Amino acid sequence: MPELRRDPVLGRWVIIATERGKRPSDLSINESEGDKGNPANCPFCPGNEEMTPPEVASVRAAGSQPDSSGWKLRVIPNKFPALRIEGQLGRKGVGLYDKMNGVGAHEVVIENQDHYKDLDGRTVEANFPVYRAYRERIIDLSRDERFEYILVFRNYGTRAGASLAHPHSQIIATPIIPKRVVEELQGTQQHYRLKKRCLFCDIIDQEQMLEDRVVMMSNHFIAISPFASAQPFGIWILPTRHQADYTQTSDDELRDLAGVMGRLVAKYKKTLGDVHYNYVIHTTPSEHALEQDFPYGYAHYHWHIEMFPRLTKTAGFEWGTGFYINPTTPEDAARYLREVV
Repeated sequence: MPELRRDPVLGRWVIIATERGKRPSDLSINESEGDKGNPANCPFCPGNEEMTPPEVASVRAAGSQPDSSGWKLRVIPNKFPALRIEGQLGRKGVGLYDKMNGVGAHEVVIENQDHYKDLDGRTVEANFPVYRAYRERIIDLSRDERFEYILVFRNYGTRAGASLAHPHSQIIATPIIPKRVVEELQGTQQHYRLKKRCLFCDIIDQEQMLEDRVVMMSNHFIAISPFASAQPFGIWILPTRHQADYTQTSDDELRDLAGVMGRLVAKYKKTLGDVHYNYVIHTTPSEHALEQDFPYGYAHYHWHIEMFPRLTKTAGFEWGTGFYINPTTPEDAARYLREVV
């Protein structure tokens, strides 16, 4: 069973998951960065369904059976989870230290059958089920009262932490609100307390007016290079309509988002080559966690996606200070990406 331990100095929780160290060598990438692996040995490719845990959700052709071929998208439990869904939290104090059982959920969204096609190589209709699956899995996992936060993230490429080349995303439900999320919620709550407005809505209005950090706009979303981006070519993708929680999005909005994400990945690759990247969905915590610590509820927060290519490495200065050195101005990054057709 994994374990959660709290750092008493920084107040952050760390997952101690020794079982993830038992992953076979083919799941901890040792290949060169250009190696996409062999589809015949890939557990996410069609025909290899028996190599994965039983699916918890899928998009399938009519008449096809679970855990067989005929799927368009599968959601499965991670075979080597950071947190396990079984058991109770079992909070304990060990002297001045706090810990609890590593209870949570860890799922993998196998986005499509093609081992080689990233978001930019697929149609909007092929990408749309991925973003809809995120919504449906967040809704389902939120029903478990043990979970306070559900994180959706995507790693593309070995430098971004991907252990398998086949296009996939991951979902982790945690029994605490991560420190980074708490800091965002506190910052937006302070802005709302002073001005009775959503901070992200104010950012959207200002960036639309100034235009120099806008990468692209669609019917429902804006992509910007944030003013104080910690990484070169970092992007925020925000719904232009105020929405605090990712689950509030409609199918039309998610279809639009699917197109936006495909175009942004294409812009990255045309500007930077076949770059490795991450994205993370920032959304609100569970209702009971939100009510307990953030009295303004959904009014002060705005869900968004943070996306960044892995162009620099975190070194001693960054670890020691919390400051990040970005060698590319957000304005230049936005201009380079905006000009890519």
